[in-house]
Amino acid sequence: MSEAVRKRLRDFFSQPGTLSGLLDELPIGVAVLNKHGAIMHVNGAYESLTGVDRNKVMGMSCLHTLRCDFCTKGCPVYLKSPHFQIQQVDADIINRERRRLPIKLTVAPVTDEKGEQVGVVETVTAAGALNDYADPEAGPYGFGTLVGRSPQMAKVFRMVPSVAQTDSSVLITGETGTGKDALAEQMHRASDRADAPFVKVNCGALPDTLLESELFGHAKGAFTGADQNKPGRFRLAHGGTLFLTEIGDLPLNLQVKLLSFLDDKIIHPLGSNKEFHADVRVIVATHRNLEEMVAEGKFRQDLLYRLNVIRLHLPPLRERGEDIFLLQDHFLQEFRTRFNKRIDGFSDEALVLLRSYDYPGNVRELRNIIEYAVNFCDDTHIDLRHLPAYLGRAPLSPQSAAYPAPPAPAHPEPVRKAVPVSGTESWEDVERRMILDALVKSRGRKQAAANLLGWGRSTLWRKMKLYKIE
Repeated sequence: MSEAVRKRLRDFFSQPGTLSGLLDELPIGVAVLNKHGAIMHVNGAYESLTGVDRNKVMGMSCLHTLRCDFCTKGCPVYLKSPHFQIQQVDADIINRERRRLPIKLTVAPVTDEKGEQVGVVETVTAAGALNDYADPEAGPYGFGTLVGRSPQMAKVFRMVPSVAQTDSSVLITGETGTGKDALAEQMHRASDRADAPFVKVNCGALPDTLLESELFGHAKGAFTGADQNKPGRFRLAHGGTLFLTEIGDLPLNLQVKLLSFLDDKIIHPLGSNKEFHADVRVIVATHRNLEEMVAEGKFRQDLLYRLNVIRLHLPPLRERGEDIFLLQDHFLQEFRTRFNKRIDGFSDEALVLLRSYDYPGNVRELRNIIEYAVNFCDDTHIDLRHLPAYLGRAPLSPQSAAYPAPPAPAHPEPVRKAVPVSGTESWEDVERRMILDALVKSRGRKQAAANLLGWGRSTLWRKMKLYKIE
């Protein structure tokens, strides 16, 4: 530990607020203890990993907050050793779901200028293979921007590093909002092609007549309005990766051209006699069942065989178990930092509602819900009244029985009811209301409203046009 870090830690014991913001930015769990082993501060990653609430553990013994088997197996803090050296051990803790979780624990003393111990710093990270290849941006569990620790996601994370190093075609399947686009981009970033372009095309977003030109390019004069040459996305992705999302919407005639490219890596622009060899890796994704589409004659079987060299499936959020807790904490930390708000967590009532919801929109919907809640939260905890009203009217998820409600606090706060809204409210309704509320708070100033929402001005303008907000 450098002297500069030691000085900052020493300052913390005299002015606890000086280090809090910095510790919350770290992707590893950190707890600061006084010399008697009582908790003085824990950061956001520590809360996410262990499931504790920082406001409820201040002054408690580390033994009761970390729930670690090392505590009674020689921990110098538990034994109250006056002088000890930094220790790094493999241990187990009991997390918020009452499951055993292997961790790597570091215990380090903090001393003053005279060499006297004034406190202790503990760091906690999850043990196992995930940390060996996780992108630091994702925190303790994940790969790049993907976050999760369920068995299904762990399997995907184990496969991705080796798959990324090949040039084989990849088919990513999963429901809308499960993170297919993010997985494709992270595979590109982890590959030898990371310095080359990553080009994305949504096959369902363009009409058939434009999609062929968009993908393969065209020569000047190839059709009415073609007043100049266009390279096409395959050529733009030369040396890198082309990601075709919603491949199930690709018309049959273009499926033939895609199959031809996968065989010889040559593109033929519309209206041109010249061909171009494109060094492009192709990754595709779909929420459709391509095998059923083949049986219905809507998708070519030979193309499916060619694309299905490597298949990665992203499960829906309702099947990912405890990932819901990790993701809600991950998004909370992301948005409270972006919006510069001091929000310490969720109320017990909000947690019960969040874990009982079925999330038909999967991770994308959860992210939108947390963004909405952080925007409108005017307290230190997100409560029912800060969540979109439609959550309270949705049927309970069959998975919710597996996650019992947390124990009632010793001094429960009064329950705040959600704001009543008539009718069924979609996410579009919620987003429109967010925009209107932000415009009211900013007195109609669009830039100020965009800042409140965490958007750019052009994004706000586009959404106002979409929702016909004058």
